[in-house]
This record gives sequence, C-alpha cells and structure tokens, in this order.
Amino acid sequence: MLRKTYGPGTAALLAAVLGAGAAGCTADGGTDDRAADPKAGKAPTPVAAPGKYRTLLEPCGAVDSASLKDLLPGLATLAPEQQRQAFQGTPAVTYNTDRRAACNWKGQAPDASHQLRVEFERVVSYDPAVSDEDRAQEVFAKKQAATSVPVRIEPEEPAGEETGGSPSATPGTGATPGVGTQAGQASGPPEGSGQPGGPGGSPSASASGEGLEPRVLSGLGDAAFIDDVLDTTRPTAQRRDVTPRSSTTCSTPPAPPPSAAT
Repeated sequence: MLRKTYGPGTAALLAAVLGAGAAGCTADGGTDDRAADPKAGKAPTPVAAPGKYRTLLEPCGAVDSASLKDLLPGLATLAPEQQRQAFQGTPAVTYNTDRRAACNWKGQAPDASHQLRVEFERVVSYDPAVSDEDRAQEVFAKKQAATSVPVRIEPEEPAGEETGGSPSATPGTGATPGVGTQAGQASGPPEGSGQPGGPGGSPSASASGEGLEPRVLSGLGDAAFIDDVLDTTRPTAQRRDVTPRSSTTCSTPPAPPPSAAT
C-alpha cells in the first residue's frame, strides 16, 4: 500500500528559493561577463515536483478496535489482558520507518486462524525528471499487474476527432467491462463485472458468483484494488488471502485498508 504523509511548506519553500534566485539576477549593462560564462544561454534543467509527504502513519494505530474485532474474531475468546495486548499489534521491523512501516495482528479461533497486516510505503523518486507521484503510480501499477486483478486500458482518442469517428474506439471500450482504473469510478456490481460473451469477461467473477473475485475498488484513495484468492490445494484446510492495496496522493490521508489472511 502506498502512502505519503503531508510535509507542510515543502512546495512553498522551493518556490521561495527559486524566487530569491531570480530576484538576485540584475542587469548591469555590460556584456563581457555574460559572454565569458560558458553556461549562458542554456535552459535550466527541469526538476519534477517533490512529494507531498515526508513521514508515514503509525500502522499499529491505524485500525480501530471495532474493525479488529470483526477481522480477528478469535480475539474475543482471550482474557482481558491478553486481548488488550493482541489489539495493540506487533510492529514490523523495517530499515527506515519514514519509508516503510507495518504492523501485524493474529487471532486464533476454534475453526480458523486469522492474520492481519497493515503496511504503509512512501515512494521516493531518485530521477530529477520523474516526480514522486509519478513514481508512486508506477510502483502501484506493477503491484496490481502482479495480481489477478484485471486491468482496463482506456483507448486514446486522436485530438479533434469525434468519438464515433475512430474505428478503434468500438472494440477497445469492451476490453474489460465493469472494471475501473481510478478511484471514484464505479466498478459495477460483482455479479455484472463480466458480461457473457464479451471479450473481457472475468472468468473468476462468473465462476464464484459470490462477489469475492479480485477487483478494482472505488472511493478509496486515488486508486485501489483487492486481490481475493482462495487456496484449495490443501487437503484438510482452505486458505483465503485477501490483500487490499490503495495508492493516494491527497493531502488528507484516508483510513487505510487492512490486509487479512484467513
């Protein structure tokens, strides 16, 4: 999950430094110094905008007690002191807590074992021409491509042409029905995410029929998806891995989605 916390004054400070440099350049009417400068006439190298966040949320405090009780029903059977300690979670050891932080919970029920992990990652670009936001989108796209979540690619329309005038627009719009790529776009009911006979119908959606297929989520950060996979290879037990991931670059961080494995 990608997350960057707000660092106030970063953009304003950068603008102030650049403005002071511009104000210090004055013309003295002479041309000798300008002619001797080997860098004269060269355009400045463009620098991508910095990220909006410098630190991360504390992951062990990101999930409220009510959600933990729902996700980890086995905690209700513990003694009060053990339950209090279990609700606090176990912080994961990371090299740099300003770049990556995580917390783990575990609950043992009579019929199942539940595990929950919440992880935050702040992406930083080391390429001056690539902004932190663009780099974060690249990392998020790679994580989504590595899952079973279908990806919908919107067709690009040539500038100045009508929608109906492009012959490639018709087949491209039905590539993956009901699957969005940005937060705020409705992904459609789970039962209707794959149209019968369509070229992009999701086989997992029609096979399960329970709305548990890997899918894109809406209304969570800038972009989000959930990878829900049922492992049926075990002879005596079944394991379901549910991994929601969200990417956001807004100044007000939304509530993070948990990652649970049963």
